[in-house]
Amino acid sequence: MSDFSEELVRPTTEDEQGEPRVPSGTGMCLPWLQKHIETIATGGKQEKDFAQTTSACLSRIQEALLKHQWQRAAGYMHSYFQILEDSDSNKRQIAPEISLQHALYLLHHGMLEDANRNLSQAETWRYGEKSSSQEVLINLIQAYKGLLQYYIWSKKKMELSQLDEDDYAYNTASQNMLNHSWKTSINLCALIQIPGVWDPFVKSYVEMLEFYGDQDGAREVLTNYAYDEKFPSNPNAHIYLYNFLKREKAPREKLISVLKILYQIVPSHKLMLEFHRLLRKSENEEHHKLGLEVLFGVLDFAGCTKNITAWKYLAKYLRQTLMGSHLAWVQEEWNSRKNWWPSFHFSYFRAKSDWKEDKALACEKALVAGLLLGKGCRYFRNISKQDHQVLKKKIKQMKKSVKKYSIVNPGL
Repeated sequence: MSDFSEELVRPTTEDEQGEPRVPSGTGMCLPWLQKHIETIATGGKQEKDFAQTTSACLSRIQEALLKHQWQRAAGYMHSYFQILEDSDSNKRQIAPEISLQHALYLLHHGMLEDANRNLSQAETWRYGEKSSSQEVLINLIQAYKGLLQYYIWSKKKMELSQLDEDDYAYNTASQNMLNHSWKTSINLCALIQIPGVWDPFVKSYVEMLEFYGDQDGAREVLTNYAYDEKFPSNPNAHIYLYNFLKREKAPREKLISVLKILYQIVPSHKLMLEFHRLLRKSENEEHHKLGLEVLFGVLDFAGCTKNITAWKYLAKYLRQTLMGSHLAWVQEEWNSRKNWWPSFHFSYFRAKSDWKEDKALACEKALVAGLLLGKGCRYFRNISKQDHQVLKKKIKQMKKSVKKYSIVNPGL
């Protein structure tokens, strides 16, 4: 099973006390859809003139679904649909919303066949004149059918991987997979062309395209998802495109161009250290300068303060940059940080804490502190005076580097 399908699945939780339990099994975890449904089902407008009984029934269905009270919700739903049969088109148009909520409950609890039937019914609900927002809801229902079919496809792919290619069963399993991928493609393709954030649908579609060797199709989908201006800014779109291009062994310049956009959106993302390595290997001097900026940018964030890899890269690259006579690059980055980095990263308290928790991290930070603030920096002084047999040589080299390359009184 792929990483994506593993993300979709988690064990069933217990129902509310006093309610009959849903049969045990594994379901698809779809946590983010509820808010989206609420905004598009009626175009953000309150339904007017609903009969009092209809409103009460709808409210109780939603309440029961949220509480996982399955039998109670089913009873209310039956009554609600009967009322809809005798209501005007405005009342009937909200039925797909309820069907989708119902299907999500079934998916979550592993009742895949029931969910598929429910989605099929919601997809063909055709009362009244549909608004554009309701059209999106229908597309979303179709896409969830596709996601369910993808889930089945991924299970069949796992089964196929365990068969011998010469086995008769292999051809049958392969054909079944192809049938499911065709159905999935039809259901997902329409949705991912609508501006929005459709990460799980895009990942599923691309995985199948790649599996069947349609690299051009996969690249087109991911490129449009990342660069089409009609779509909202989405870091994941650039991550998916980068990972695809990396699998394709795309040229370094192409990888850099994708990560450069991700850097502008999320400068602290874990891929920024990989971005730095690509920039460092480039023959373009502007890329070398950007490589220094990227490391400073990562360490601007509190969540990265103990990232030893980032500090190790910065310590090494700072030294190389200063050895290469690019003092101006370092000063440009440091000038915007010199008023807050010392207390943020290089206080006496930080030095004691870092040395106690991670001595290797403390040594990397001490070299950076000494190069930027000079040998008088409290962080550098505290670490450099430590007596540690294993790190004795490293501390000695650190002192020499600071004496020779520090941007404070260089050469003294």
